[in-house]
Order: sequence, then structure tokens, then C-alpha cells
Amino acid sequence: MRLISICPSNTELLAYLGLESSLIAVDDYSDWPKSVHQLPKLGPDLSIDMDKVEQLNPDLVLASLSVPGMEKNITELERRNIPHIILNPQSLEDIADDILLVGEHTNTRLKAAEVAERYRKFITTYKMISKEIVNKPSFYWEWWPKPIFTPGGINWLTEISTLAGVRNIFEDKQVASYQTDWEEIQTLNPDHIGLVWVGIEQDKMKPELVKKRPGSDSMNAIIHNRIHVLDEPLYCRPSPRLLLGLKKLGSLIHPTIYPDNDGIDPLLVDRLS
Repeated sequence: MRLISICPSNTELLAYLGLESSLIAVDDYSDWPKSVHQLPKLGPDLSIDMDKVEQLNPDLVLASLSVPGMEKNITELERRNIPHIILNPQSLEDIADDILLVGEHTNTRLKAAEVAERYRKFITTYKMISKEIVNKPSFYWEWWPKPIFTPGGINWLTEISTLAGVRNIFEDKQVASYQTDWEEIQTLNPDHIGLVWVGIEQDKMKPELVKKRPGSDSMNAIIHNRIHVLDEPLYCRPSPRLLLGLKKLGSLIHPTIYPDNDGIDPLLVDRLS
């Protein structure tokens, strides 16, 4: 099949099914696995060049609604009668369902079932470990610094938090993404802060900027030097790679409870990660 992905998380999902060699083009932000670096680029995921998509004559386009503004891509795909499916996962189980859905549409049902089973089994293992942690430290995820955006309760990162033995301080907000301010975060006084600024590389996220915010020197996370600069693609993209992020976070926060982070993707134990 001739496949096109117009969202990084969709590109990653295809790789877990062993379909990266079927990709003929991707959006500008798709950067994993490395093999996609050589593919034609179609523009940013919010501004896909649909003329180019149409010219490439794909058998299937994997579209997404994971970011506000992607709706116009769907509108164009429908207008041009380009075959496509739409993925919009909000939870870890949604991602498992998407693995199976993509398997159905790409003639890889058996592989998809295998990947989904391994994915769910890993989550079950971490659920069991998490249940043993009675007093989970509080965790503040910062998606964007100005204005401040953070994941709410209807988001995979709240699930990742629980599985890693921490509690998202905004888990009670029944939205996927919550806009807040530094004063509210100060009041909630998290034990840990995780920086995952969307689209920003690790070395460009500066904990020093957080420490300079008013009143930050009285917060638990900053007093105890618990600002973690995390690998944004492992937490902000709803793909199976979230499990590698979970593995890293669990061992970071609870090194004596969770398995050591060996850097190996739990879904790619039989392949190079």
C-alpha cells in the first residue's frame, strides 16, 4: 500500500506495525523512526499541502484531530475524495483501539493484534506496580509556558501519571488541555514539575525560567530541585511511544519501585528502538 501520514503520532503508530517502508510522504514534524527523514514532506500538520497529497495518489492517508485546527485537513481530504481514516485518541486504550483499526485498513491485522496485546500487557504491569504506591506525589505537567497550558483529566498524560506513581495536579479538570496561570500552580504546590513544551527540543527548555517566576522559591518542586526536563515526543504524541515515556518517568520518580530505565522501547524488544 501507498501510505501517507499527516501527523507525527500516526507515523509512529505505522512504524510499530512495521509499515514505515509503505510510507510515501509525511508531515514536516514526523521525525521518528529515522527512516522517515528521507521521505517527501507535506508541510506542518496544521497546513498540509493537499495538492501534493493528491498528486502522490495514496491508497490511504492517516489523518488526525489530535490538535485543534486539523479539521481543515479532513475537510480537504473529503472534498478531494482521497481515501483516509481519522485518528483522535484521548486515552491509552484509544491508542490500542487505533492500532487495531490501522491494522484492519492496512492488511496487518495479525501484527496489530500482537502489538496491541503487548501494549495492553505492559500497561497492566504498571497498573499493578502503581497500586502499591499509597501516597502518590503530585506532578505538574507544563505543555506550554506562556500562556500556560497543561493536560487535564481527559488526557493520556493523566493516565501516564497514575501508572508512573504520581498524580496530575489538574486531573480534576474534565478537559484534554487546560489553560491556567502560575498563581494556581503555586497554590497547588506540586512535588514535581515536568517540562514537555510541545515542539520544543529538550536542550531548549530552561528550568531557570521556571525558577524565576514569582513565588517559585517557596514551591516544593523547586525547593527540592524536582524540575524534570523530559523528552517531549515521548509524552505529547498519542502513539505507542508513550510507553517508553512511562518507563522513563516511573524509574525517574520511584527508582526503587519501578524497573530500571534501560532505554529500550517495551514494544520494540525485537527491533532497534
